[in-house]
Amino acid sequence: MKQYDVPALVEADPDANATDLLLQRVAETPDLALFALPTESGGWKDVTASEFLAQVRALAKGLIAAGIEPGDKIGLMCKTRYEWTLIDFATWFAGAVLVPVYETSSPSQVQWNLIDSGAVAMIVETPDHFLRFDEIRADAPLVSKVWQVDLGDLDKLAASGTGVSDDEVERRRSLAKGSDLATLIYTSGSTGRPKGCVLTHSNFVELSRNAARAIPEVIRPGSTTLLFITTAHIFARFIAVLSVHGGVKVGHQPDTKQLLPSMGSFKPTFLLAVPRVFEKVYNSAEQKAEAAGKGKIFRHAADVAVEHSKAVDAGHVPFKLKAQFALFDKLVYSKLRAAMGGNVEYAVSGSAPLGLRLGHFFRSLGITILEGYGLTETTAPVSVGRPSTFKIGSTGPALPGVSIRIADDGEIQVRGINVFDGYWNNPAATAEVMDGEWFKTGDIGTVDEEGYLSITGRKKEMLVTAGGKNVAPAALEDPIRANPIIGQVIVVGDNRPFISALVTLDPEMLPVWLKNNGEDEHMPITEAAKHPVVLAEVQRSVDLANAHVSRAESIRKFVVLPTELTEASGHLTPKMSIKRAIIVNDFASVIDSMYVSAPVTEGHSLNF
Repeated sequence: MKQYDVPALVEADPDANATDLLLQRVAETPDLALFALPTESGGWKDVTASEFLAQVRALAKGLIAAGIEPGDKIGLMCKTRYEWTLIDFATWFAGAVLVPVYETSSPSQVQWNLIDSGAVAMIVETPDHFLRFDEIRADAPLVSKVWQVDLGDLDKLAASGTGVSDDEVERRRSLAKGSDLATLIYTSGSTGRPKGCVLTHSNFVELSRNAARAIPEVIRPGSTTLLFITTAHIFARFIAVLSVHGGVKVGHQPDTKQLLPSMGSFKPTFLLAVPRVFEKVYNSAEQKAEAAGKGKIFRHAADVAVEHSKAVDAGHVPFKLKAQFALFDKLVYSKLRAAMGGNVEYAVSGSAPLGLRLGHFFRSLGITILEGYGLTETTAPVSVGRPSTFKIGSTGPALPGVSIRIADDGEIQVRGINVFDGYWNNPAATAEVMDGEWFKTGDIGTVDEEGYLSITGRKKEMLVTAGGKNVAPAALEDPIRANPIIGQVIVVGDNRPFISALVTLDPEMLPVWLKNNGEDEHMPITEAAKHPVVLAEVQRSVDLANAHVSRAESIRKFVVLPTELTEASGHLTPKMSIKRAIIVNDFASVIDSMYVSAPVTEGHSLNF
C-alpha cells in the first residue's frame, strides 16, 4: 500500500467557521470587487467585499426575523447566480445550515432532501421550482416557510429584518465551531437513494486556506472567474467559497449557450469546468472553421499546437515547429483566446478525465488546464495540478493537509482536512466507506514517484469479460466522447465474450456536422442514428479509442441509440454523469442483441 502525505501550509483553527473567511476578506480588502452582476446593457456591475457583507448581514437578519433558529436546515433550489452565494453566507450568519437541491430535481427528489435533512424552510428561484416543491408540500410538514427569489422575496426578507440587532447576528454567526455542520449535500445518486454528506465548517475553512496557498497563481485578489456549472454541486460551491477567501471576482452565467458571449464581456482569468465543456469549445471551433472552408487549416493548427506542447515538455522546440506555432498563433489561437475573453490563463477541470490532446491543445493557446480530483465526500478537491509543475494527464498531487494512499486493489483512499464527517442519519453507509480516518473513494488510480495522482476508473464500474480481462470503461468512453457528434458512450461487456458500447448523438453538434458533411442538417436523430455517414464517423472514433488498448479490451460492436440520455429520462445525474446501472438495465435487450451468435461486425443502429 502506497501512501503520500502533504502537510498543511496553514495552521488549523478549530474555532473558525466559514463566516470568518468573509470577515477576513473584508478586513483586508473592503473595496475589492468580489462579484459582478450582469447589466441590461450587456456589461457587469461590481459588488465589493464590504457591499456583499452588508447584503449578507441584512438577509441574515431577515431569516432571523422570520423565525429561523440556529441549526435549522433551509433547502435551496436555485440555478447558478449571485443570490446563491448570498443566501449561502446569510444562512451561515444566521446560524443555520443550507441544504442544496438541484434545480433539475424531480418532486420526489426534492421531497427526499427536505424530509431526510429535516429542513424547516425552503427557498426556490422560479415558479417552476415552486410547483415542484408544492407538489410534495403535504409530505414535508416541517417546511413552514417558503420564499421565491424571482418574486423579490430576498429583498422583502432583508427589509423585514431591520429590527434585528447587529449583536444578535454576531452571536448567531459565532456559534458554529470548526467541527460543526456547515452544509448537507446530497450525492447525485448515480446508484441508490442519495445520501446526505455532512460537511463541516473546518472542511470549508481549512481547505480554502490551504488550497489558496497551493495555487496562488490562480486564487488571488484580482483574479476573475465566470461560474456556470451548478452551485448546488460541491465543485462550484467550494470554488465560490474559496473565491471569497481568495479575493477572486465571480460572475455567473447558468445558460451555457450564452457562455462565450458572457466570457467575452466578463473576461475571466480562470475557468471552472468539466472536460465536456473544453471538448465543445474545441469541436465548435473546428466545425465553424469547417463551415468556412478552413477545416483543414484548423486541424493542422491543432496538430501543431499539440506537437508544440509536447516539445515544450521534452525541453526543446525545433525551429520549424516554432515558426509554424508563431504563424498559427496569429491566425488561429489568438482568435480562440479572444472568443474566451482574452484573459483566461488557467482552468480547473474536474468530474472526469481530460483527454491528453485537449490538455496539450489548450496549453498551446496559453490556457493551462489544471486537472483536479475529488468527490462530495471530500469537499471537492483531493488533488489538483500546480501551475508551475503540472503534468498533462494527471490530477496533480494532494492538496496541503491531505493524504492519499493506494490500496492493494488500486482503490484511492483519502485522509485529511477535506474528508466529510459521514452520511447524515446513515451510520451503516458511513461504515462502508470509512477505514478509520481513511475515506474509501471507490475510484481506482495510481500515484507516480512525485506524488501525482492519475485516475483509472471507478472500482464498481470495472468490467471483467468472460475471458477474464479487466476493462476500465472510462479509458474507452472518454476519447470517443470527444467526437463532436457523440453525446454519451456507455461501454458494456461484463461477463460477455467481448466489449461493446451504446452510443448517443449530440443534438447540438449533430446538425452542424451534418451540414458540413453535405448532409441534411435537419435530419432527425432517429434517422441520423442509422445513416451510413454517421455510423462511419462513430466507427472512426471507436477505432481511434481501440488503437490505445489491447484487442481484448477493444470495442467490437456498438449501437447508436435513436434517442437521448438525459436527466429527465432518468439516465443522467444532475451533474450529467451517466447512471450506468440504470442504462444497462433499461437497454438490456439492445445490449443482448450485440451478443447474438452472429459474427462480430462493425457498429450499427437499432430502432425500437
